[in-house]
Amino acid sequence: MAKDKFEEALGRLEEIVRRMETGDMGLEESLKAFEEGIKLARVCSRKLDEAERRVDILLKQGEDLVIKPFKVDDNESES
Repeated sequence: MAKDKFEEALGRLEEIVRRMETGDMGLEESLKAFEEGIKLARVCSRKLDEAERRVDILLKQGEDLVIKPFKVDDNESES
């Protein structure tokens, strides 16, 4: 998943939150929006976790800043 995918997911999540906060959505529409929001929050969380692991790998290299690839668990794929 590319960086822009994170920003795209976060932007959509913010849009859903704004719409839900207005209180103008019916029950069914709110439930669908909530479900989409949960999926987007999980995508964002996974991307942030991956970024944190990359930072940890870089910090552990000391003065030799070398990026080591890390394996992302295939079970964490997008729902």
